[in-house]
Amino acid sequence: MSNVSSIALPYAEALLASSKALGLISKTNKDLLLISRVLSQSKALENFLVNPLLGIDTKKNVLRQLLLDKVDNHVLVFLFILVERRRMILINTIIDCYTNLVNKSESTIIANISTAIALTNVQRDTLENKLKYVTNSKLVKLVIDINPDLIGGLVIKIGSKIIDTSLLGQLNRMTSHLSIVQR
Repeated sequence: MSNVSSIALPYAEALLASSKALGLISKTNKDLLLISRVLSQSKALENFLVNPLLGIDTKKNVLRQLLLDKVDNHVLVFLFILVERRRMILINTIIDCYTNLVNKSESTIIANISTAIALTNVQRDTLENKLKYVTNSKLVKLVIDINPDLIGGLVIKIGSKIIDTSLLGQLNRMTSHLSIVQR
């Protein structure tokens, strides 16, 4: 675990604990994704929130005006705590840690799938069920990306594991083996 993650993890754990107590895990997850999206779209806002020269009350007022009707109150209070402790620079890492903790607690995995063509509903369901079985998870979330360069087949990424059954991957492996044999 990196130093940044080790600092962010207790904040994510505290947020998850408060979200569980309030029964707002899913809502908090959605709120955090909204915050992440807003910050990624406005670098000026992100720079404003991490600027140590600006006052804490000023930052809180901006967050209140921006997010008051959009996120749950406990998420807003959490952001205020991050501002007070000058940890807003860690917000994206905290969001990632929170999402990972929620997925782990719900026995959920996220599988990134790259395919040459769009999958049918039957193919999606079959793939999802196979991945549930293989990973021993209750829930599998598929994030599907269409990549025509793969020619055919698919590439599955779950965490640090990669399963490449694409034609492009097979051709690359054959090329690699042939270049070794020619030497």
